[in-house]
Amino acid sequence: MNTIADIAKIAGVAKSTVSRYLNGGSISDKTKKKIEKVMEETGYMPNTFAQSLKAKKTNIIGIIVPRLDSYATARTLIGIDEFLRECNYQMFVSNTSLDLEREIESILTLTKQKVAGIILLATEITERHIEIIKTIQIPVIVVGQEHQQLYSIVHNDYEAAYELGKYVLEQGHRKIAYLGVSEKDIAVGVKRKEGFKKAMQEIKGCEVKYFETSFKIAEALIKVPSIIKEYQPSMIVCATDNIAIGALKAAYMNGLTIPKDLSITGFGGYEVTEMMNPGLTTAKFFYQDAGRMAANSIVKLVNGEKISKKTLSKFKIIIRESVDKLNINQL
Repeated sequence: MNTIADIAKIAGVAKSTVSRYLNGGSISDKTKKKIEKVMEETGYMPNTFAQSLKAKKTNIIGIIVPRLDSYATARTLIGIDEFLRECNYQMFVSNTSLDLEREIESILTLTKQKVAGIILLATEITERHIEIIKTIQIPVIVVGQEHQQLYSIVHNDYEAAYELGKYVLEQGHRKIAYLGVSEKDIAVGVKRKEGFKKAMQEIKGCEVKYFETSFKIAEALIKVPSIIKEYQPSMIVCATDNIAIGALKAAYMNGLTIPKDLSITGFGGYEVTEMMNPGLTTAKFFYQDAGRMAANSIVKLVNGEKISKKTLSKFKIIIRESVDKLNINQL
């Protein structure tokens, strides 16, 4: 593989001249044509990523993700990558495996690597996050969580949960289990629960119990049988589609038919939920669009433009076969 030194030797110019050409510096037209000819003949391709790291202002955006085995993360990254490529930016992805300490380390590491900005797909915002982001002096956009001191792209969790809650009530369900996650996660653990509670409060005679699990399908599979046995709800509203998939499996393992014996809903709108039998009723979030919005916002901040502190992405209630319509008069 040819190097800058090889190109310089073949073209009969100094290595610094080739470097200046690659970085858009001033050289004569004659020298420029000579270097271009050699590059074409040798098939030399400059390492734009390395060039960017050496430059005073890079075109690299650091992306910090909590996990790589997530539909939401994957779709968000696709949207980010699409938009950044259109703007001639590159992305550098750092995975934290749901480790908050690694998340903080990633922010500092990306800053040392002179990225132009950072997009953080956060599961939780702590005071430590705020302290670090204040000190690094590069733009940061948070996706999926919000904080009054940070720029954020937020899924409309509260309204989505409220609308899904209203739909559940419209189908006649009055004994409902809500299976959520830790309230350390403000978006999924708090906002979705609060939106759902608001809908429940608008109807009298509705019995709701709130339970908690993790984001893992396997843990929902363990949690749900005790909910079914001890509470016997007509409906389980799950805070994510993965939790709902675990709930569906648990119901089948306990001899129940969905939705005849038990109705189940989720949040997310993962593609697999359409292929399941029965298809899962869910609040769909547009993760790819949110990724493009985040990329657009970070590019604007990098270039000194003003943006809104908080931007909401859209959602849609997708009605499928996992919810049964009950006759309220017979309850």
